[in-house]
Amino acid sequence: MTLPVTLPNLADDCSRCAALCCVAYPFDADEDFALLKRADTPCPNLSETCLNCAIHADLLPKGFGGCVAYQCAGAGQRVTQELFDGETWRDDPDLLEHMTYALRVLRPIHEALLLLQEASRLPIPESAKRQGTGLTAALCPLDPKSIHDFEDDKVQDALADVPAYLQSLAPFV
Repeated sequence: MTLPVTLPNLADDCSRCAALCCVAYPFDADEDFALLKRADTPCPNLSETCLNCAIHADLLPKGFGGCVAYQCAGAGQRVTQELFDGETWRDDPDLLEHMTYALRVLRPIHEALLLLQEASRLPIPESAKRQGTGLTAALCPLDPKSIHDFEDDKVQDALADVPAYLQSLAPFV
């Protein structure tokens, strides 16, 4: 029997994040990003004085459709507020690579949780519901204190099993 799981907040809340998406990911200069940027490097459009995008109101016209389309599913604020207790890489530059790494680990887990949450609303057999509940529980380690809790084999194995599980639901959609 699977224990009830409390899902983390799966909605983006940039006000509680440390602009991790503007730092963690590389940009290729193409139709989605107007410049080339390496991973773990702050975007040059990131304000020097705060953790906000200086061109946020003009992202599309300035060639940053990838930023407009990006969603972290709540992983950014979870990394910042829970795993790093509200500290930011701006306050302590030594945290930058740790925080961005944590975002890259946690975001796929949050995306999978969103998909599993949606799948649980489908009219699917009870056995499939139980399987989805088990995957959800495995992706939500109890009281995680560090990114290592999300790198655990049980969590990563469940993450790897989510695509096949979702594909198995195709006949019920």
